[in-house]
Amino acid sequence: MSARDDRPWAPFRFRDYRLLWLILLTSSVGLWLRILGTAQWLLDATDSAMMVGLIGVVQLVVQIPALLWGGTLADGIDRKRLMTLAHGLTFLVMATLALLDLADALTPPIVYLAIAVAAASQMLANPARSALVAVAVPRDQLMRAASTDNATGNTAAILGPLLFAGLTLTAGLTTAFAVAAGLSLAALLLPMVLRVAARAEGEVEGSTLSRTVDGLRYVARHPILPGLFLLDTGITVVSFYREILPVLALGMFAAGASATGMLGAANSAGAVAGSFVALALAGFRAKGMLVLYASLAYALVLFAFGLAPWLWLGIVLIALLGAADSVTVTVRHTTVMLTTPDAMRGRAFSIMILAAQTANNLGTIWIGFWAGAIGAGNSMVLGGVLSLLATLGIAWWWKPIRAYRSGEHD
Repeated sequence: MSARDDRPWAPFRFRDYRLLWLILLTSSVGLWLRILGTAQWLLDATDSAMMVGLIGVVQLVVQIPALLWGGTLADGIDRKRLMTLAHGLTFLVMATLALLDLADALTPPIVYLAIAVAAASQMLANPARSALVAVAVPRDQLMRAASTDNATGNTAAILGPLLFAGLTLTAGLTTAFAVAAGLSLAALLLPMVLRVAARAEGEVEGSTLSRTVDGLRYVARHPILPGLFLLDTGITVVSFYREILPVLALGMFAAGASATGMLGAANSAGAVAGSFVALALAGFRAKGMLVLYASLAYALVLFAFGLAPWLWLGIVLIALLGAADSVTVTVRHTTVMLTTPDAMRGRAFSIMILAAQTANNLGTIWIGFWAGAIGAGNSMVLGGVLSLLATLGIAWWWKPIRAYRSGEHD
């Protein structure tokens, strides 16, 4: 294959990337079945929104240590085996949920335990898969691979809920759990037939804790990554709207569940479209400026979204938000792959994911508070202003981001 293949689907020319893509697709759809299935079961069993809300607490508690440990393991052991073991845990969890639900023996404590184990196994698998992508395709195809991964994750965010709705309407929650188990089974088998090098390059030295600390130090001293992660955190904390879409639908448009669904679907569809925009910009060398341009666009659109008087305009603008965010996600992912040595990629990816997950949780709290204090629309306007200031501040303060060109610093 030519080293200068500019076609969007170029990464699919590589057998191992096709397998890694299938792992991402099956695990992502299964993830949505698990998220929605456990939430629905808890709501049906307890009739308590608070009990459902505890899912976020459980996941936050387990995801932080699991991510850091998973990144360190991905740089120290066989990455294919790590993915198999992690997806194997998810398979066991979902199969157990299906069997217990079938026997009418499921209880809330068991569901919370299942959520904890499945959330941890997901965090163990993600850094290993991301690190393998970086060696499965040539360097000049990494942004296309990252764009495709991002588009796939956002497509799963549409397909997963649709599949969940169809399964629960026709066959019930037990079947949804069983299908999630089947998807996890596929995700655990596929790594076994990968041919890409399974271990990171270089010697593994020191304890797990010391290697985790080494990863944190590496990222802290990196010329570009801290600025990119800080930019994402700063914007996300003041603008994360996905978890409180019902609040926005009601507060901004005096609408209910149907509007929530339309806003969520539009946001995911926009994110998929943004992934294709990132694919088209794969040859754009000024990757640092690209993420800054996309962040500025996000801030301006968020400001406009907060002022939208009509639902149809809100749907258009939230789709544009998804598109702009998708470009920034793709560039961050690509930059980690391009500028991080193979022996450190698992830890770098785990820290990137950890920063994003933490920002999401803090952002939900932030927007929830300000939506109650000053109104849903005003909270979005405030988020737009603060996002704009954060972007301009990072652009001025972190010169390496402005200067970064793909092919440099790597």
